[in-house]
Amino acid sequence: MQESSRRGDKDPFCVIHKLPSGDAPYARAKRALMVEKDPEAAIVLFWNAINARDRVESALKDMAVVMKRLDRSEEAIEAIKSFRNLCPKQAQESLDNILIDLYKKCGRTNEHIDMLKQKLRLIYQGEAFNGKPTRTARSNRKKFQITIEQETSRILGNLGWVYMQKSNYMAAEVVYKKAQMIDPDANKACNLALCLINQGRYTEAHSVLKEVLQGKLPNSEDCKAQNRAQELMLEVEPKWLPPSETIKLEGFDLEDDFSDGFEKVLNIWAPFRTKRLPIFEEISSYRNQLAC
Repeated sequence: MQESSRRGDKDPFCVIHKLPSGDAPYARAKRALMVEKDPEAAIVLFWNAINARDRVESALKDMAVVMKRLDRSEEAIEAIKSFRNLCPKQAQESLDNILIDLYKKCGRTNEHIDMLKQKLRLIYQGEAFNGKPTRTARSNRKKFQITIEQETSRILGNLGWVYMQKSNYMAAEVVYKKAQMIDPDANKACNLALCLINQGRYTEAHSVLKEVLQGKLPNSEDCKAQNRAQELMLEVEPKWLPPSETIKLEGFDLEDDFSDGFEKVLNIWAPFRTKRLPIFEEISSYRNQLAC
């Protein structure tokens, strides 16, 4: 590995533009991307960096992101699968996150679902966040902390969204309900309401949307959430029944892939395990009720 690619503090230009200095493949790839604005050339140089074992982790991640922007997501998926073994263990979680985005971009729903379930298993096993209860995230150049509860709810929300793309609204409903038990928010509530609407359960959808419109959930004040809830409510109001007419959801069976996959995660959340996190204690009491 070329050490010069890590020494941006030796070159004022690199310091200003936050680029690695030197003439190693990774440094050249970053300059092609950030200075010369030539993403195709950057991809070639990122490949060179990977083959030369020059900052493989950074080169692989950066190349995958550039490929996604150029509608070459399938290539990015194969690249990560082929070379992730060259990256350290600490990099695997972030590589999984990139793969999830790529699967979503390509519409590869089965792989998308499998990856999300795997992330839920890692959380249960205490391996997410490198075993820590929080991790640092960045958005709009600002750092903030994400708790394991927030991450679990986010992954469940993403899993619910994928099931919605498969028109499996029953499975999506179960997942969104679990997400809301852990870390509720208005956006997931609207998605849950949409699942109920697509199952013809308008009274339950009305109740969920009412909570958003009345500001009872986090992020309910968001304009997008309010507008979406109002639009869904317009669809629900002509069809909803009084609460006494609500159809109860009990004892339904989910599709095989949901039962065989996500159910395995729930089955291992058993009382005899010693590594259980508090959030799984909260979920376990609902397991039979939600038939998931």
